Amino acid sequence: MKYFFIKRYLDILFTFVVFPLLILISLAVFLILKIESPYEKTIFKQKRIGRKSKIFIIYKFRTMKSSNNPTNNFTDINDNRVTRFGSFLRIFRLDEVPQFINILKGDMSLIGPRPEQPHYVDLLVKKYGESFNDRHKVLPGITGLAQVNHGYVSDFDDYINKINYDLDYVNNISIFIDIKIFFKTFFVLIYNKGAR
Repeated sequence: MKYFFIKRYLDILFTFVVFPLLILISLAVFLILKIESPYEKTIFKQKRIGRKSKIFIIYKFRTMKSSNNPTNNFTDINDNRVTRFGSFLRIFRLDEVPQFINILKGDMSLIGPRPEQPHYVDLLVKKYGESFNDRHKVLPGITGLAQVNHGYVSDFDDYINKINYDLDYVNNISIFIDIKIFFKTFFVLIYNKGAR
């Protein structure tokens, strides 16, 4: 499909254009994380579900204390698992910078539904039906329609609203919508909307 080819081309092009900035940000974050917690890992790796329900490893800068970071809980507002610098990274979404590696690998796109952990997918399919799997018709993204319109969720009851944004995106994909999400993401970052 022409859309997916153009989108893949734009993902790679954008990644290479901002690559020098990504390197500078990554070096700064790496050094601060090492100063804050010298013996902790700086990169957090986790299994996620991608396009066609394929499992891949997502990369993020660590924002939580490794000794208190279960994989089966949503992040709460003022979550005491999040470190001080981790909170800063989350506000400005800098913890997502390593996911440009996922873009280059072809696991993710710049824009698309956020990828979920396998056990969450199983729970959500049981609760909301097979329609949840429609999210896996496209590559997951670093940002998406749900992220710019809804932000974070803290429980399953709120999750259905976010799912509807994802399904709406999948059912109406276009380069025009991607461009709108791209620019709206900067608005979200500037005003810290939906971030914690």
